[in-house]
Amino acid sequence: MSKPETVTIECVEVRQPIDVFYSGKLGWKELFDIAYSDIRRIEDETDLYFGLQRRLSPNRLKQIAKYVSFSDATFPTSIVLSISTKDEEGNSLIESYKDGKLVLKNKPNIAKIIDGQHRVFGLKKYIESNGLFVDGFVFDLIVTVFLDMSPEDEAMVFSTINKAQTKVNKSLVYDLFSLSESRSPQRTCHNIVKFLNEEGTPFKGKIKRLGTAISNIETVTQATLVESILKYISKEPLVDRDKMIRGNKLEKVSGNDEKKLFLRNWFIEKEDSKILKILLNYFDAISSKWSDAWFDDSKILSKSTGIIAFMRLLKDFVEHYATNKIITEKEFRDILDKVTLSNADFTNAEYASGGVGQSKLYNKLKEDTNL
Repeated sequence: MSKPETVTIECVEVRQPIDVFYSGKLGWKELFDIAYSDIRRIEDETDLYFGLQRRLSPNRLKQIAKYVSFSDATFPTSIVLSISTKDEEGNSLIESYKDGKLVLKNKPNIAKIIDGQHRVFGLKKYIESNGLFVDGFVFDLIVTVFLDMSPEDEAMVFSTINKAQTKVNKSLVYDLFSLSESRSPQRTCHNIVKFLNEEGTPFKGKIKRLGTAISNIETVTQATLVESILKYISKEPLVDRDKMIRGNKLEKVSGNDEKKLFLRNWFIEKEDSKILKILLNYFDAISSKWSDAWFDDSKILSKSTGIIAFMRLLKDFVEHYATNKIITEKEFRDILDKVTLSNADFTNAEYASGGVGQSKLYNKLKEDTNL
């Protein structure tokens, strides 16, 4: 089937100090026909830079390609395009703008992507990997179109958009899963962490629910705890969540997969209370053995360094005792008592923040416990 000679963008004219531009929607097929990314690069042996954007990240493209397959996939923010009104030969590339419709010549590489390249090419990767199955795939994209934009203005818009973005706190993201009505690994982990912060648990008052502390006794973020639990439930939490939203059943694990995802079958069986119980028993044992360090906010035991190291060790405990078993506080304590570390040893000087300190502590715990 031959391509149409024109591409129509349903849009409105917008006037702002920078210039007049057009905001509207465009189907994925039409966007792919006309768009390209002007990637910033360094010429060999020179300091000259060309283009605006960073190189495409294969990993990010893969993540986006997977995301657009989900039932609640959305790109609610605009893809910013810069289009010249004439080609290199001086031929017009704009047919007309009338009644809210901007009509362009359907030619390749006439729309430079100023912002949104990963979304566009992640979507394209999904389309290409699904071949004939995308014939009925509908995905409109919000686009902002600038005409005859100078390179200086292109660079300014790109830098302004990207410098102004503030990374969302991951603890807040996980907290928002509580608003979901559907079951998911993320929501379960959020609910477990929320309970861990209640009265009668070793974590009472110690969890930074939204990622920022409001008192000195809050020593570990909600995101750290959620992710430490989540990794034992699911390899791909977003994929599992999408399956559950669609009403599909998750597959239980066995063998080596069960050793790695030893909380997964309990989650699938809706036995979240067992996940909570084993965590409570574990941290009750830890906080009772090293009570001074646990409740001392200058020590790293109840901070991310300590929590992540001990959560790594939890997998070794499960392999030692058995999967699908609620290990008791006494069983945890019997092995933890082999560890020669004292309360005074859990210092940032000995176990620095970050991966190096976490690994050093984990290796010490594993060596002493012989797990």
